[in-house]
Amino acid sequence: MLPYSILMFVISAIFIVFSILIYRGRTELIHSYHRENVTDRVGYGKAFGKALLVVAASPLVSGVIGLLGTQNSTAVAAVAALIVGLVIGFTALARVQKKWNGGIFWY
Repeated sequence: MLPYSILMFVISAIFIVFSILIYRGRTELIHSYHRENVTDRVGYGKAFGKALLVVAASPLVSGVIGLLGTQNSTAVAAVAALIVGLVIGFTALARVQKKWNGGIFWY
């Protein structure tokens, strides 16, 4: 499961970089329709960055679990951790969008 773990670590690193950049104020990295009704860009960036960090943690945890063995049960646990983490992370992102922009998509 080493290739899986390496892939998860790379994906996690990319998301961590973006979450740090957004947290530090680079909200232009978020699509414009997600920022359309946001008035407090600093607060929004910090909240979005934190929620994106939860998304980034999911493949990281999954990759670590993948390193623990090569059995089928380890693979199932790694994928389960990935799915649960992504659901929690995307829920956090949706809550940030609802609070700061009035909804997930705003046209």
